[in-house]
Amino acid sequence: MEEILIQLATAFLGSFGFSLVFGLRFRWVLHASLGGLCCWGIYLLADSRLHSIFAACLIASAFAALYGEILARLCKAPATVFFVPSVIPLIPGGALYYTMSYAVQGDWAAASHYGSLTMQYALAIAAGISLVWALGSMRTRLRRR
Repeated sequence: MEEILIQLATAFLGSFGFSLVFGLRFRWVLHASLGGLCCWGIYLLADSRLHSIFAACLIASAFAALYGEILARLCKAPATVFFVPSVIPLIPGGALYYTMSYAVQGDWAAASHYGSLTMQYALAIAAGISLVWALGSMRTRLRRR
């Protein structure tokens, strides 16, 4: 339990830091940082239940996209302002690092393993975002008719 709380706190702080680096208006920094905490929490919950990196990351990134869209309407700001910091905890930095490290060392089996993990994360993030944005676009088109 302590490890989970540490992970959630670092997800919040990581999103907070990126919000500041991106120059986000300070009144929105807390909202964006809470999005990162919730996104990582959903990832951990989905991963513990589904035991699939791809599915957990897909669900978490779909949440981040939905969270960004909802807050954009509530705060009258672009969705990207909330989405980008919210999805930051999902970025596969460690897996990408190990992929490149093992490739440079010539350990192609390990590089392939970590490369596969990196691709799963990247594809799941893209698919989750695309799914929410496509459904939102279809909803908007249907409302106009």
